[in-house]
Amino acid sequence: HARLPNAAAVAGPARREEASRFMNASARFAALEKRADLLRRLREFFHQRGFLEVETPLVADEVIPELHIEPLRLDNGQFLQASPELHMKRLLAAGAKAIFQVTRSFRAAERGKLHNPEFTIVEWYRVGDDMQAGIELVDKMMQALLDTPPAARTTYAEAFERHAGINPHTASLAELAAMLEAPAGMNHADRDEWLNLILATRIEPQLGRDRPEILYYYPATQAALARTTTSPTGYEVAERFELYYRGVELANGYHELSDAVEQRRRFEAVNAARVADGRPALPIPERLLAAMQSGLPDCTGCALGFDRLAMLASGATSIDDVMTFPSSRV
Repeated sequence: HARLPNAAAVAGPARREEASRFMNASARFAALEKRADLLRRLREFFHQRGFLEVETPLVADEVIPELHIEPLRLDNGQFLQASPELHMKRLLAAGAKAIFQVTRSFRAAERGKLHNPEFTIVEWYRVGDDMQAGIELVDKMMQALLDTPPAARTTYAEAFERHAGINPHTASLAELAAMLEAPAGMNHADRDEWLNLILATRIEPQLGRDRPEILYYYPATQAALARTTTSPTGYEVAERFELYYRGVELANGYHELSDAVEQRRRFEAVNAARVADGRPALPIPERLLAAMQSGLPDCTGCALGFDRLAMLASGATSIDDVMTFPSSRV
């Protein structure tokens, strides 16, 4: 039988807008159509470069312990995944060469113009890539999807010197604290907390105003799951990079750490910091560490917030405008 058209579809733009309001959806159909086209072209970008699209669990017994990300825990003790990283790295250790995924991710207590507790993440890894190759790939992706000029490439130190007038690698704790007022509950003795606050308030709004901008060589204390190295200027830094466009952070990438012993040490340090902050420690992801021990190949990975990308592509001012049902309307 022929499928009858939806009444809203044949009644023109006004009726479709009415249907959108009736469904309690925040995104207009034009924005959803643009989002769908962006997603199609993103998949084409990776397929043309030989990446395999994969799917990994949304729910698992383990999660990546992170200090500034709070996972959502289910009543049965399992976790909704904050990113697919844990399982994608296990695939790499099992022999995958170039993989990408478009999936839902979940993070507690995140809500605002750029945040929703449930969101769409794009994550990819390619064996053999170093940090510069990872930067080049995300730059090419932005050019292909948003028709941007090539990205500016700026070290973390250059961004701080340009927009805050300090060297983040050598500034004392007192010098950092003198730059702004700390919010309630902040650990005043934590140097990285001050750097993150300065980055968020003084620097990020200035990044990528006219073209994408990629920050790289973060302090080694902010390496997370990235390798560390010595920068050309002599500082110990993380081989980590972040993509900004029009003041919005879009992606975070690492030349991935492959040392299971060092990764365990970092996870334990994160849990110690969580406990000191009054939050529970998270299970150490033993399956991931076992996979790393068996041999995680040299690779670079990157995670991108697709809702933010869709927001910038459509000129929206909030991700609510490019999501069908944000958390306030579910």
